[in-house]
Amino acid sequence: MKRLVIKVGSAVLREGTDLAINRLNNLVDFIAKLKQEKNLQVILVSSGAVAAGNTKLNLDRTNISNRQALAAIGQPLLMKYYKKRFAEYNMTCAQILLVAEDFDSRKRSQNAKEVMEILLQNDVVPIINENDVIANDELLFGDNDQMAAHAAFFFDADMLAILSDIDGFYNSNPHENPDAKMLKFVNEIDEEELQMKHTPNSEFATGGIVTKLKAASFLMKRNKPMYLTSGFDLKNAYDFLLYDNHKSGTIFQSNK
Repeated sequence: MKRLVIKVGSAVLREGTDLAINRLNNLVDFIAKLKQEKNLQVILVSSGAVAAGNTKLNLDRTNISNRQALAAIGQPLLMKYYKKRFAEYNMTCAQILLVAEDFDSRKRSQNAKEVMEILLQNDVVPIINENDVIANDELLFGDNDQMAAHAAFFFDADMLAILSDIDGFYNSNPHENPDAKMLKFVNEIDEEELQMKHTPNSEFATGGIVTKLKAASFLMKRNKPMYLTSGFDLKNAYDFLLYDNHKSGTIFQSNK
């Protein structure tokens, strides 16, 4: 594996009314190790702008204009923390804001690809987020799981790793069934599962397991794997992505 997209969700980066700085720090440490010890090119898709903005201004987040305003406040705050932490490893990070339409436009997607290659070739860590401020309902992906899946495909990554408040995909709801078992490998996703109601676990999150399944399905159809594990405790992510030891978490990969 040469190129990896890592997506981290709002539920991981938010703690109470503040940014979860410890988890953000742990994420940066992890990415630095992947780059230094595995020589990986890492693209980070980071949620958290709305949550970061809400630490400075309390608005009704059910209103899309309020969410856009909070994203405008929060995005530079988020980048400030990333920039400071990556600098401790003598690494530079860059901000890339995209909307769904950018991937549908040949010119825009080609421009983004060219810039991405320049950044990665110069050992910069690109940090992607959805451009909430200018996007309307039609242009929004609505969750960064979909954004990350498209980024992994369009920027030719070898794998997408989603670090979430969900530590893997289970054969039934683990919150309702104590006997639910995690599936370490998923080779096929039923259409019924893709049509389930979204169940985000955080008031700042827009996804849930359904958006992750949709991201996995998008990539599986294009012969790219996705790995889902916890972003709260990175032990399993270290085991698999750094040490090639798949102890936990789910790998979605088509057999076709």
